[in-house]
Amino acid sequence: MAGQPRQRPAWAPLLLRLLLAGIAACDASPADDGAGPGGRGPRGRARGDAGADEAVPRHDSSYGTFAGEFYDLRYLSEEGYPFPTAPPVDPFAKIKVEDCGRTKGCFRYGKPGCNAETCDYFLSYRMIGADVEFELSADTDGWVAVGFSSDKKMGGDDVMACVHDDNGRVRIQHFYNVGQWAKEVQRNPARDEEGVFENNRVTCRFKRPVNVPRDETIVDLHLSWYYLFAWGPAIQGSITRHDIDSPPTSERVVSIYKYEDIFMPSAAYQTFSSPFCLLLIVALTFYLLMGTP
Repeated sequence: MAGQPRQRPAWAPLLLRLLLAGIAACDASPADDGAGPGGRGPRGRARGDAGADEAVPRHDSSYGTFAGEFYDLRYLSEEGYPFPTAPPVDPFAKIKVEDCGRTKGCFRYGKPGCNAETCDYFLSYRMIGADVEFELSADTDGWVAVGFSSDKKMGGDDVMACVHDDNGRVRIQHFYNVGQWAKEVQRNPARDEEGVFENNRVTCRFKRPVNVPRDETIVDLHLSWYYLFAWGPAIQGSITRHDIDSPPTSERVVSIYKYEDIFMPSAAYQTFSSPFCLLLIVALTFYLLMGTP
């Protein structure tokens, strides 16, 4: 009849009781049961055995726990559950040229007054514990390297190079000069390496141990060596011949314990800095002014 409340069936309370009893039975822990056959408790252990409760873990699982875990697995993962991700990579810190000659040694090759971002070639080194940290930069889209040599010539030299590959990465590689060719060596002493290619420059930073177990391809940096400076193009991540026929070298052997700031003018600026060239220019000017006899 319209307007009268709907009556529950007479069997509804009984059904509700049965459901509650079933849930309670499911939630009951085996540890709460009475003694089983033979007067034994859970898992067949005699009742009253010492440490029986400690030896058998209690499982207080319930429908609520199961439902919560199911919800986490089913829904949170679909809604973007925050799975662990790799931390962001810090941007490459610029090379501080103001530290040159004070807390690190530097070599600059190029225009007078140039820095790590404008020199044709730049190198710095400094001691950090048992390591030497090197920073290299060059005006190239390929590679930049430093070699450690017993003389000023290529051949039998330990070389560390920063190579810009086709994927845009800058990798630190280890080479050994065989004559005029650089052969890559799989044993690479570099660590904590980082590099960047920006503004048509390859720039990198890495550490390498001062001393390593004896290896003919890895020199002992406790000793002093001539430094060879080179840079050039790369093809598919492989280095090719350096940009200039006679790459610059240090005038004397270098000690990693002595921090200097050394500038070497590039070929474009060496003409006017050479005393012989200046004398030649003066003589030519005098000849033009006086005229021919």
